[in-house]
Amino acid sequence: MLIPIHAEMTRKALDTIFNPKLLETVIRANQKQDGIKGQVGHSEFHFDNNKISESLEYIEDQRKHVIISIQHRDLVPARAAFGRLLHTAQDFYAHTNYVPLWLAQFEGRTRPSVDEIDPLDEKILSSSQLRSGKLYYPLELLSFVPVIKKPVIARLPRDSHAWMNLDSPVSGEKFGYAFLAAVKRTLVELEVIKGRLAEEDYECFLQGQAGIP
Repeated sequence: MLIPIHAEMTRKALDTIFNPKLLETVIRANQKQDGIKGQVGHSEFHFDNNKISESLEYIEDQRKHVIISIQHRDLVPARAAFGRLLHTAQDFYAHTNYVPLWLAQFEGRTRPSVDEIDPLDEKILSSSQLRSGKLYYPLELLSFVPVIKKPVIARLPRDSHAWMNLDSPVSGEKFGYAFLAAVKRTLVELEVIKGRLAEEDYECFLQGQAGIP
């Protein structure tokens, strides 16, 4: 997903749950994953290059970091780790073929609306057909240059990130499904964190407490 879209999805999911000021820490950490340091050599941050198991491990590592940090009342690092794991979880729907596989189940029938998408369909998550786009450097980089984008993408393999991504509305009608699935997954990830915390710790994470941001 594009950087502004990560912010939009996170706010859509969490605006009424988080203290708005504290939510910005989550969003900044989420967006930072798309910086140069987060892009080079870190396919696991974005579910790129078929690093699906590695990305899932990264999400779990960040969950553990969130929990430990909250329990030690290191709430700023906890929210930053939560932002990082959300970025990866949200990118799953834009950088893999999850959405096309989910929609394929309805072939020959009326296509469900975007808000009906299940973000955790077990059959798809365990499917051997699940894969993510590969980054074919250096040609892939040129696909981000607007004036030459179309001819560059035409030269890239169909399993490339350029062909497979659902990063923005430009990607077509499937983008809406990826967007809503990512919003739902954001809420799922918050529920996972909640389930591993005492109620007081969870409220501190969301709202802060006296003397602790």
